[in-house]
Amino acid sequence: MEKKVILLSSGSSFLAKKGVANAKGDAEIFLSHILNCPRIELYLDNLAVEERESRHFWDLLTKRARGVPLQYLVGSTEFMGLEFKISPGVFIPRPETEILVEAVLGLQLTVYGLEPKILDIGTGCGNIAISIARSLRSARFFACDISDSALQLTKENCSLNKVRICLLQSNLFSAFKKKGFFSLIVSNPPYVNTQEIPGLIREIHHEPKLALDGGRDGLFYYRKIINQAPVYLEDRGLLVLEIGDNQKPLVQEIFAQSERLSLIKTVRDYNDVERVVIAQKTA
Repeated sequence: MEKKVILLSSGSSFLAKKGVANAKGDAEIFLSHILNCPRIELYLDNLAVEERESRHFWDLLTKRARGVPLQYLVGSTEFMGLEFKISPGVFIPRPETEILVEAVLGLQLTVYGLEPKILDIGTGCGNIAISIARSLRSARFFACDISDSALQLTKENCSLNKVRICLLQSNLFSAFKKKGFFSLIVSNPPYVNTQEIPGLIREIHHEPKLALDGGRDGLFYYRKIINQAPVYLEDRGLLVLEIGDNQKPLVQEIFAQSERLSLIKTVRDYNDVERVVIAQKTA
């Protein structure tokens, strides 16, 4: 049996030699996950680690060295201070998407009555809808995804975070029939240019391509959503979208071609990148 500090040191060195950026942090997360203790407790004593726990630790390190995302290996991630279960085949939430949630929470949705109706398109693990629902208890929430496995994971995360959301399997708006129903539609659609995907970091190639691929120019889903959203929004309803780096002018052009949506606001992230666009349906 090896002592914790020695195991962490050798594990960190192994990941660093394999080119993992946050080698020490990843090793700490893996060992704290296996021992079911906070990371700080790894250094409070230097007890030996059981053989089976050591084997599990090195199994995770080996997979991480091959580029498997840490979140898939530990089965969870944090978003907006909340815990979310995560599994292979479902897109991993990114920190910049917290800007999207914050933008929605900053809107004056009370103008839509006592119970605004909010739809999250392409919900993935449910991080956007659930994070908003935790703060807007009076709203009614709906979330859709084309992936059944993503919806199952969202269901588990709703239970974990104690919120109620109506979940539907749908390719964008295909499952929705009622027109003019939603007060707000929010989405972080796939927006990576198809040709750029092969050049992305190796971790991303373990994530579902469907959640990344935005078509030949990265704008396929923006055209679809902006074109269809007015049908399902109530008058003066809002559409809030995350966008990729340098996509604001291109997305703005799509809005300019819409007869029922007007771009009213852009929100920058903490790196001063235009990250979120907010549009309103004209009456």
